[in-house]
Amino acid sequence: MTASLVSLLPLLLVLGLLASGRASALVAGLAGLAATLAAAVALVLPERGPAALAPLFARETAAGAWLAWHVIAIIASGMFFHRCLQARAAASPRHAEDAPAATPRRLWAVCFLVAPFAESVTGFGVGYIIALGALARLGIGGLPALLLGLFSQSLVPWGALAIGTTVGATLAGITVNQLGVGSAVLQLPIHALYLVLYWRLAREAGQPVPAAQKADDVAWTAALLGLVLLFNLYSDVEIAGAAATALLLALRFLRDERPDAARLVATLRAHAPYVALTLALCATRLVPPLRDLLKPLAAVKPFADQPAFAPFYAPGFWLLTIGAVAAWRARAPLARIVADTARGAWRACTVTLLFVVMAEFYVGTGMAQSIAEALRAGAGRGAATAVPLFAAAGGFLTGGGAAANAMLMPMVTALASALAIDPAWIAAVQNSVCTNLTMLSPIRVSMGAAILALGLPEAVLYRRAWPLALPPLLAGLGAVLVLLAVA
Repeated sequence: MTASLVSLLPLLLVLGLLASGRASALVAGLAGLAATLAAAVALVLPERGPAALAPLFARETAAGAWLAWHVIAIIASGMFFHRCLQARAAASPRHAEDAPAATPRRLWAVCFLVAPFAESVTGFGVGYIIALGALARLGIGGLPALLLGLFSQSLVPWGALAIGTTVGATLAGITVNQLGVGSAVLQLPIHALYLVLYWRLAREAGQPVPAAQKADDVAWTAALLGLVLLFNLYSDVEIAGAAATALLLALRFLRDERPDAARLVATLRAHAPYVALTLALCATRLVPPLRDLLKPLAAVKPFADQPAFAPFYAPGFWLLTIGAVAAWRARAPLARIVADTARGAWRACTVTLLFVVMAEFYVGTGMAQSIAEALRAGAGRGAATAVPLFAAAGGFLTGGGAAANAMLMPMVTALASALAIDPAWIAAVQNSVCTNLTMLSPIRVSMGAAILALGLPEAVLYRRAWPLALPPLLAGLGAVLVLLAVA
């Protein structure tokens, strides 16, 4: 059996298990890591001898666990922050307010600002939950709400404070800002196509968008994408989604609602934890003295090719701190919140650990390079056109950018190098396509169906939702064709 086939088998096993619908991501990750370790032994033992196995396994496991820790820290702190805000809301229920009138202007803000902001801050489908609640307050439910709610995932390259993009950049051997900028450029055509689909879905939901409002939507969408690009260029990638959506949300609120001083103060108080988090993250990344103080403070960097972890600069520190303050002020039992967080986060943390360690073995043992060489030999330069398809499958099946990038990024960037194509742009294609396709993952669609109590078969849901896969796939394929033409 050839080295390339042995290297490919663990990936095929994972994809097959996930596609079957009978194995969870946790089971697929366990099976994939076990198969990867077996393949590594089969390939390394004849070439380097038994003495090389123990040091290799120790090094790659430690490196993978360290990279996974950066993701786990965001998962756990993001879940904790969300639970604290839930406890705060439960402890201080406000009197029911009149539901805002549903208008195309408010609908765009929910789909492209409110929910993506929540997803950028916390990740893991929280934005989707918030989108469905906001749509219900606008009087939109059922299948239209499920489909419109999926736009909450339209900025997932920067979801959960861009942790999936961070993992992808590390595995691709490029800076996070390089991958962030490339992903932001690719998001331009993706969002343009999303907007066309949004107008169609809005009409089907009983909110047809007139021409004047479409022009307004285009202008604000352009502003959103421009801000995301600027934050990727000149600041940390992790705040690009949250800062851009927060700034535009504030401007939209002032323009559309024209609040008086009392209402403005009430709104700020109601959303105080989100406001505090956004200000803290922006200040620590955009104010040089504060950034220069916190970034090296108690930072740990055990691996030269892995990112450092600075506990007081990491987003998780601010998620934990502000969440704890919110829970304390609401007199919510912190022990129960921590227990709920652990129950909600352990599976995602474990899945991340399994896939990232698996990815490190693919890089460290040369398995990714072996697959890339086989693809180049078999399909030539045309093999690059398979990258968007691999990325789409990874995002769809895993439902998370970190896991999908961990599974596929080593292979696709190795393929780019073998074909003499810029690996940074291929990494951007992988990152953009896989993260955007998470919106159609069974995890997201089934979550929406459960929240909305839809009794429809998944086949019916996907018959309506599948066009949302076209924007990232077409943008990714177009980018690959351009790269092949100029290489």
